[in-house]
Amino acid sequence: MDTRTNGHRDRSELPARALLTGTVACLASAAALALLARAEGKDALRPINATSHWLHGEKAAECDKPDAMHTLIGFATHYASAVFWALPFEYWRARRRPPSAGRLLRGACVTSAIAAAVDYGVTPKRFTPGWELVLGRRSMVAAYGALALGLAFGTKLAQGLVDRHRETPRQSPSREQDSSWAGPMASAPSHALRAPLRAS
Repeated sequence: MDTRTNGHRDRSELPARALLTGTVACLASAAALALLARAEGKDALRPINATSHWLHGEKAAECDKPDAMHTLIGFATHYASAVFWALPFEYWRARRRPPSAGRLLRGACVTSAIAAAVDYGVTPKRFTPGWELVLGRRSMVAAYGALALGLAFGTKLAQGLVDRHRETPRQSPSREQDSSWAGPMASAPSHALRAPLRAS
């Protein structure tokens, strides 16, 4: 199969790959946010709760307990954002066959940097991730770094699953298996099968 066919197949698998890559990136960055908040002496859930500030306002950043209105909405928003940024990253990866590990990591870092620039340079303040309401600048840079690592690891995981699926042979019965059940009748000439009919 040529490179063109492989590239077309990769693009057809883009939504599923982006979903998996975005999931890994979401979990990696969410874990980093929790650890960074703890390192700053704050509750681990505050950064994710703060992401719900698009709905609750800046007071969402003060919530330090898990609840549906802040934690669930904040995590769902963060997850949707991670999958959103995984889409262009996966499209970029699909156009390069195959990217080296270093190039893959650079692409993930570029994607994460663009995400940061859009989040805090273009997006209205009401719709930013809200991390700035809880974390310092260095922690936010580290969080976007974790997002990049999640994108890179996620696409490697997605590629491994896709390759495993492609290599799994489809079990279709062969012609010999189809005819083996018939026994001697399968190999008997047609005139021999018609002979009993004439005799009767």
